[in-house]
Amino acid sequence: MQRFCTLSFVLGLILMIFGLTYALPIAASIYFEDGMTEHFLRGMSLNIGVGGLLASLTMQFRGELKTRDGYLLVAFFWLLMASAASLPLIWGIPGLTFTDAFFESMSGFTTTGATVLTGLDTLAPSLNLWRHELNWIGGLGIIVLAVAILPLLGVGGMQLYKAEIPGPVKDSKLTPRITETARLLWMVYVAYTLLCIVSLKLAGMSWFDAICHAFSTLSLGGFSTHDASIGYFDSPAIELVITVFMLVGATNFATHYTALHNKRIGSYARDPEFMPMLGLLSFSILLCAFYIWHAALYPDFLTGLRYISFNLISIATDAGFANTDFDQWPPFIPWWMLYLSCITICTGSTGGGIKMFRALLLWKQAGREMFSILHPRAVNPIRIGNTPIANKVIFAVLAFIFLYFISVVSMTFALIFTGLDPISALSGIIACINNAGPGLNQLGPATNYANLNDFQTWICAITMLLGRLEVFTLVVLFTPTFWRK
Repeated sequence: MQRFCTLSFVLGLILMIFGLTYALPIAASIYFEDGMTEHFLRGMSLNIGVGGLLASLTMQFRGELKTRDGYLLVAFFWLLMASAASLPLIWGIPGLTFTDAFFESMSGFTTTGATVLTGLDTLAPSLNLWRHELNWIGGLGIIVLAVAILPLLGVGGMQLYKAEIPGPVKDSKLTPRITETARLLWMVYVAYTLLCIVSLKLAGMSWFDAICHAFSTLSLGGFSTHDASIGYFDSPAIELVITVFMLVGATNFATHYTALHNKRIGSYARDPEFMPMLGLLSFSILLCAFYIWHAALYPDFLTGLRYISFNLISIATDAGFANTDFDQWPPFIPWWMLYLSCITICTGSTGGGIKMFRALLLWKQAGREMFSILHPRAVNPIRIGNTPIANKVIFAVLAFIFLYFISVVSMTFALIFTGLDPISALSGIIACINNAGPGLNQLGPATNYANLNDFQTWICAITMLLGRLEVFTLVVLFTPTFWRK
């Protein structure tokens, strides 16, 4: 009982902190006079009020969280925050059901960018800004923000950090104190966001569009203020700016900090994931550009290269923007893009998927196994960069990959069972678990997820959460071992 009271205390504090995020859409609603101010004020009051009541009733149980408590809290947190964030959407958009509103807010928090909304061009500006703010908050993980603040309130944060970031290098820190690490990462995140806002404005966006798209670009969230996404602007300059900052978001933010702190661009070359990511993207762009040029879909090679470069990087980095309907391209290209969304992103970035670190590790493990067949007595340790990788990390990665693919297969068959066609089902689940946004066919970039029924929508929403929390954090809650004392 005391364990759940401690969790309730922390959850109450986080609810209060989350309530403060309503200030930005409130200011936007007042500025644009879009009639949504009351809805956001009600949402802010509800979050702060309920959070404050919960924290005050359980204050006597405050204390250090255990590791398993962190996993439980993170799962509760994401579900509760997505539910709370859906309220302004329900109140502000006539006819929107709780299922669709929850899907939209979960898509925002998990930086998936899949949407069930149409008419974004005429949506109230404050609601549009709210969607993009959810992207931005979820980008680096609102739990990491809480890690930087909660210790000031007497609650430790390491357990939350480990639960939120269950990757293979989660124990590495920039500083000895995890709270300082979180603050440094957020400083870099904010700095790049501001730079992206200014760059998009100079490229031709309005200030409002620049702010919204900077939020969804750095977070690799993919939300847009227009139904046509980036295709609405039809601007190579805007596409170039977004492409650059999508690559920034796809890179380990610890590497960004190291490069800025030491003032050495060589920090990127020493990142064992960064150069393979760039190499894979460059090869894929050239391959697909020549493929589409051979198919004569565009008048010249450079035009095809423009559309291939933007859309491939967008999907591969799990951002989910589009400037054309790539579902109309030869099937090899969009399916290759979805494959890239699984492995391209760097660890410590704002994206999802298996990530480059695990892909490199599995590639080297496969090579080691083949080497061992020929030289069974040889000692051949695996290294990523100059760092030797312990076998326990390799086993953890293998377990993750297994659960990842089991999740993809299970959720895909669940959608097919409900009547969705296999192409839409598989592509939609891959896009959701990688937090990449658009799939193919019925869920392609020219459409959205509004065509799904309620049950299918919930399947996709759960898949987003699985991907964002990297499977383990959610699945571990359903194991008997977790609940044993």
